Amino acid sequence: MKLHIADMLRGQAKEHISFHTPGHKRTGGDITELSYSDNLYNPRGAIAEAERDIARILGAERSFLLTDGSTAGVFSMIYALRLSGRRSVAANAYSHPSVSHACKALGMDFVPAEQEVAYGIPRQPSAEALSRALERADALLLTSPDYYGFFASLKEARSLCLAAKKPLLIDGAHGAHLHGCPLHAGNFADLWVDGVHKSLPAFTQGAAVSARNGWSESLAEAVHTFRTTSPSYPIMASVEYGLKYPRNEAIEQASEALKRRHGCLKNDDWTKIVVPFGDRCGAAQAFLESHGVYPEFNDGNYLMFYLSPCTKPEELERLSALLAELPRGEVHLDAPAGGIPIYSEAP
Repeated sequence: MKLHIADMLRGQAKEHISFHTPGHKRTGGDITELSYSDNLYNPRGAIAEAERDIARILGAERSFLLTDGSTAGVFSMIYALRLSGRRSVAANAYSHPSVSHACKALGMDFVPAEQEVAYGIPRQPSAEALSRALERADALLLTSPDYYGFFASLKEARSLCLAAKKPLLIDGAHGAHLHGCPLHAGNFADLWVDGVHKSLPAFTQGAAVSARNGWSESLAEAVHTFRTTSPSYPIMASVEYGLKYPRNEAIEQASEALKRRHGCLKNDDWTKIVVPFGDRCGAAQAFLESHGVYPEFNDGNYLMFYLSPCTKPEELERLSALLAELPRGEVHLDAPAGGIPIYSEAP
């Protein structure tokens, strides 16, 4: 598939004297809106072609490139609600801060959907919790997948919203790699964000926000309000590249095998390997980093390792070998009966 923005940048890579921003004056791919480079606020060339391709990939009526991260997408979605006359939104109690920040800035009421916390992890809201919250709001915004690799009850949420004639929004900041898969946000939502830089090969802050079911006009006005007027062309090019990058099914399968082998959290997302170390988390992180392996986060109970289609088999094998050397501590925060949901093949 053609890479419209990258091809445009390569085609204009010849040396020229820069009397334009940015101030480093090195030109190349990091340019501004010029006669050949299209304009994010009124795209007619390479950017417009890229956004049309992205919409097709994501199953949207329209998709919009973001160089301000998923946060700009969340603000844009909530502003689209505001433009349509909505005044409240139900969302995960443990949503990304951008959700509550956008509600506060835009004068929208934030209605939390209750989430249980078990072993230090906020569980996705139950269908009953979503129903209760939606009764008190004009729309529903879910985080799916979450940072620990769990998905919301998407089918139930879609049914609830259809019955109530209220829009469904999804913060899919951690789910861009799922396009074309059954649990991708675009299969359920009216408005959604894909945080492309998190789980696909795109530069940091690269994302896309999308609409369907008649929400495109409101979202277009919203992104015009919240996107930067000085977008990074390398970031835009990388978003297009990331969303056109092929699946790596070998790594997907290897990830699931590693989870089973090492007693990791039994989640639903291959890109997120969550290892319970309990009170040995700090020591485990220090050991791994001393061997050049850096996890995504340490929350005091778990180390999470974030994969993408670009993860190399030898890197995963290295992680597996190091995990085999590490003792585990006890995870005991808010522990319910029934045990922690882990794969049972742990050593």
